[in-house]
Order: sequence, then C-alpha cells, then structure tokens
Amino acid sequence: MLEMSHRHRLLVLGICCTSLLIVSMDSTVLNVALPTLRRDLGASLSDLQWTIDAYTLVLASLLLLGGSMADRFGRKRVFQIGLVVFTAGSLLCSVAPSLELLVVFRVLQAVGGSMLNPVAVSIITNTFTDPRERARAVGVWGSVFGISMATGPLVGGTLVEAVSWRAIFWINIPIGLAALALTHRFVPESRAAKRRRFDPVGQVLVIALLGFLTYGIIEGPGRGWLSPWILGCFLIALLALVALLRYERRHAEPLINPRFFGSAPFSGATAIAVSTFAALGGFLFINTLYLQDVRGLSPLDAGLWTLPMAVMIFVSAPLSGRMVGTFGSRPSLLIGGSAVAVSGVLLGALEAETFVPLLFTSYVLFGLGVGMVNAPITTTAVSGMPLSQSGVAAAVATTSRQVGQALGVAVIGAALAVGVGGGSAASMAGAFARADFVDAARPAWWIITGCGVLSLVVGAVTTTRWAERTATRTAEVLRTGT
Repeated sequence: MLEMSHRHRLLVLGICCTSLLIVSMDSTVLNVALPTLRRDLGASLSDLQWTIDAYTLVLASLLLLGGSMADRFGRKRVFQIGLVVFTAGSLLCSVAPSLELLVVFRVLQAVGGSMLNPVAVSIITNTFTDPRERARAVGVWGSVFGISMATGPLVGGTLVEAVSWRAIFWINIPIGLAALALTHRFVPESRAAKRRRFDPVGQVLVIALLGFLTYGIIEGPGRGWLSPWILGCFLIALLALVALLRYERRHAEPLINPRFFGSAPFSGATAIAVSTFAALGGFLFINTLYLQDVRGLSPLDAGLWTLPMAVMIFVSAPLSGRMVGTFGSRPSLLIGGSAVAVSGVLLGALEAETFVPLLFTSYVLFGLGVGMVNAPITTTAVSGMPLSQSGVAAAVATTSRQVGQALGVAVIGAALAVGVGGGSAASMAGAFARADFVDAARPAWWIITGCGVLSLVVGAVTTTRWAERTATRTAEVLRTGT
C-alpha cells in the first residue's frame, strides 16, 4: 500500500467513522418512533420489538462473517458493498407500506451494517500503522459511538415530529451515498496477509441459536410459554448451542473459539457486554413508551428527556478509557455496574407523574453506568490474549454488545407484554388508556436492575489475580494448541 499523507489518513478515518455513526444510530434512533409506529400501523408490542431486534439480531449474527469476508475479498470492496446494501435498505424502510415489510427491510439494513463496522476497524488499523496514531484513531472511532447514542433519540424525535417516522431513514441515504463516493476515491484496498477460512456451519448455528431464542422470547407472551411452537423454538436454540460448542472445538479456525472462555476476564467481559447492553436496549425500548404514552410527551420532547443519559455516555466513556489506562478495568466496571443497578432501582419506583429531578437523576446514573462499562469491555476481553488472537477476541466482545441489545429488547418487551395482557395492539391501547403501563413495566425495570447487579458482581470477580491466572493459562493453551 502506498504511503498516505496525514490528511489522507484522517479522511479515511472520517469515512470509517461515518459508517459507525449511521449504523449505530439506526440501532437507537427508531426507538423514539415506536409509539407513532404503533398508532400508524396498528402494531402490537411484539411487532415493535421486531422493528428493533430484526436489525440488532442480524448485526450480531453476521459481524464476525463480515470481518472475515473483508480479509479475504478486500476491505474496500466489502465496505462499498455494505454501504450500497445499507443505503438501499434505508430507502426501502422509508417507503415500507406495512410493518412486516419494514421488519424485512430492517434485516437488509443490518446485512449491510455487518459489512461496515468490523471492516472499518480493519481499514483504520491498516491505515494508521504508527502505534500512537493508531491508538488515537481508535479512540476517535470509539467516541463516535457516544455521539451516535447522544444524537439518536434527539434526531429521531425531531424527524418524527417535523415530518414522519419515515424521515428517520431518509437521513441515511445522502450520508451513505457520500460515504460510497469518498470510499471509492480515497480508501485504498487491502487484504489480510493470512486469510481466515470460512466457518459456514458455525455461522448457521449462531444464526439458529440467536434467531430461535429471540423469537421464542418475543412471541412467548402472545402464543403461550408452554405452546409447542415456543417450546420448539427454545429446544432448537438449545440444540444449536450444544452443536456449536462441540463443532467449534474441532474446527481448525472456528468462528468463535470455545477455548477463549477458559479466560475469566474474557468470559466476564462477554457476560458484562451482554448484560449491560441488554439493559441499554431494554431501557431505550420501554422508556420511550413511558415518556410518550404515559407522560404524554411528543417524540421531540421524549428525545430531549433522554439526552442527559446519552450525554453521560458520551462524557463518561473517554473518562473510563483514561481510568482503565491508569488503574485497570476494575474501578470502571464496579462504578458502571453500580450506577446501572441504582438507576434501575429508581426507575422501578416510577409513577405516571414521577418528580422530574428523580427521573433526571435515574437517566444520568444510567448513562454514567453504560459509559463506564463500555470502555473496559474490549480491554478486559483481550487481557492476556496472544496478539494473534486479540482481534478475534475484540470482535466477539463487539458481537456480545449487539447480542445483549437484541436480548434486552426481547426479554424486557416480553415482561411488559405479560403485564399488558399479551401485548396485542388492543391490549396495549387499553393499558395506556387505564394508565396500567406503570405497573406492567415495573418487572422490566427490575430486570434492568438485575443486569446492573450482574455486571457489578462479574466485574468484581473477573478482575482479580485468580482471573489473571486463568487468562495466562488460556493464552498458553491458545499459543501451543494443547
């Protein structure tokens, strides 16, 4: 690859960060439009869950595949294909005539997104060869996640109120086309020196595991938890998990190496990522319904009310990164888990007219917790890993975030559906009219509290000297293959 000027490298970084902005924003921006979708399209609660989870679930399932495709076929090429697919999916979402087709087009969006974020990270690390420049570039990349969180609800609320929910997807189209043109002109092509082999069996098993598990959770309240269909979904998910573990142990280059989980820091980082982002996904899903349907706020006002939470994520994430560099991961994980747990307790006490400062405090604490936990997840996951395996370990941590967000919407939405009589469109409208939503949502807020407690406990256990010894043993196993 030809040597690039500093300005050229910064332009490549900007292009990659643009892809993260639109992909990450689309996992949060639609939440503020959920009440509008329910009214406009007559959606049930499970329908609303699928508009979010169809996107995050496919992202979680295909992120690792997207990275390996880029290493084999060329990062620039796959990145461009991802931009085309994501932009086309956004256009189709904006004209979807029904909720069912909106879900299908959200899947198409996510397929494109899975070719953007992991590939962009590879492009950045390949472009910035100096370790100090690379560290700064990755830091900028990470801060864009906070920006997307901060702007998602506000941008979504503004567009829904000023135009319609369809305008949420319009914004991706010019950004995607501009990024496509700039990529063609300025991003150099590159491939991995050693290309990982595809693991199609492992990929299918991951999709089956996540897909059937999520479907069973979302549809359980409506179909009945003991119905043959739902029990069958859970059984298939369990069989897929068992088959995945057995198959990946024997595969030369597995999609997910089960040996990684011998490291307590890696296992802990995975569990913390799932639990924290489950809390985040569930919070964004249920909070927008509370603010608009119970408190009667407009979409824009609902977006503004959640801004303190998003701003705290943006502020605390870089602070946590500096703390990790100075003190290690433990303080950030303990502060973050505690903040999410306390916020969940406050949210569990919500009423229809809860005192505004109390609500504001719960949002600030929640944002502080997520921001503090997010930064050390990847650092903890790669702790002690051989350099050759650190990229895969970091990719698994990233995937765990998406898995958590999808499961959070599924589980917390299911808890709410049980409280409102199955979650049909009619029962939802009746619950909101009777102001029963607050009582129905209380178990969901306690689940978020539990996620915070789990992150706190796991963070405390997996940052001990015992945990470091397990990471050392795992690294030796990975190096020697024994």
